[in-house]
Amino acid sequence: MVLVSNGPGELATWVRPLAEKLHSELLMRPRGPGSAQISLRLVLVPCPNSTGHEVAAAKEWGQFEIITPAKSFWKLLIHPKKYAYWPSKGVVVFLGGDQFWSVLLSARLKYRHLTYAEWKARWPQWNDKIAAMSPKVLLHLPKRFHSKCNVVGDLMADINDYAKEEEPLANGTWIALMPGSKKAKLCVGVPFFLEVADHLAQQLPNARFLLPVAPTTSVEEITYFGSSKNPIATKYKSRITTVTHRTGKKQWRKLITQEGTEVYLYENSPAHKPLSQCHLALTTVGANTAELGALGVPMIVIVPTQHLNVMQAWDGFLGIIARLPGLRRCIGLLITLWRIKNRGYLAWPNISAGHLIVPERVGKLDPYQIANEALIWLRSPQRLQGQKNDLQSLRGKPGAVKAMSKEVINLLPKSINGVKITKISKNAVSETDK
Repeated sequence: MVLVSNGPGELATWVRPLAEKLHSELLMRPRGPGSAQISLRLVLVPCPNSTGHEVAAAKEWGQFEIITPAKSFWKLLIHPKKYAYWPSKGVVVFLGGDQFWSVLLSARLKYRHLTYAEWKARWPQWNDKIAAMSPKVLLHLPKRFHSKCNVVGDLMADINDYAKEEEPLANGTWIALMPGSKKAKLCVGVPFFLEVADHLAQQLPNARFLLPVAPTTSVEEITYFGSSKNPIATKYKSRITTVTHRTGKKQWRKLITQEGTEVYLYENSPAHKPLSQCHLALTTVGANTAELGALGVPMIVIVPTQHLNVMQAWDGFLGIIARLPGLRRCIGLLITLWRIKNRGYLAWPNISAGHLIVPERVGKLDPYQIANEALIWLRSPQRLQGQKNDLQSLRGKPGAVKAMSKEVINLLPKSINGVKITKISKNAVSETDK
């Protein structure tokens, strides 16, 4: 069984929960014995949203027998047996990136193919099954392919079911800082968000700050971007002066700015439990807006475009063009000007609803301006609750991960090499035809 994905957001919110559920349903390697009939593998595909740390993050979860990095994807397509033994039967599951990559891989391996379609299934003719996030997917699907498609729901709706239990946060007004996980976002986001935190700390004495460290970055990388070693940080007043050792009952480290603002670092991914207790989140664009939306956390989405480096953070095809060697400055600037004017909605809740639910601030932004806006929200509990209610109304019903795992299992062969696939029941391990 092969899960195909791309960047840190998809890995954390789609791949990890589904892999965990599949391991609870089937006896699979690497968690099962070497004699288990199924091997769960992860293939990462080329994508401008990736950070380069996805392999290391996925290894820590202990869910996959083999992980193929994105840089090896084309070599894998050309010569699969060079990387590993591939059984004659299997299933490829698309969970992020360009859908065509999983189409190519399933064709090359001659495996059955399942696409999790968030908005649109782009290659229905080459899918054995389509698992849709919502009925809207069917609107873009030719009627002759409707029989292939089942609506499983939003995988993010089960987000709390796959989070670690945490003790309640200490008293105070908790504000989450989410500057991103890619270098192109961190280089701007870290100094910008730290200066916002400094302003807020001065105006709101009981403010407490939480910065979830994405599995595809590190405290050291965040510290670097918050120091004078980062050229963009010199444009801002805030600096990280200290990173404390693990202290207190929670064993959290802290960043301390030169203004004395303390930012608690949460290094155990996923950070769903502590995030769900925050009053407000300040975040850049990306999968984190979907994560916050699923948790019902009010947010302000921030994209400062006053630095050319931020052009590299645009997603998709535009992000690839903006990174072309030699043309980065010129093309990046033109793309950004066009993108700001014709951007549409950037945050997942706004895209999903088709109208503005969470504020999006894009352009030449000032940290003091964002801090003042955050203060207005924090001093208006009714407004915060209103946004929270709107976010919760978008969240689908729980059970999507379970429904998705059922779709995957139903595509598996009944047996492999004459041996039935072993399914794990609550009381015992048994063989099944599923």
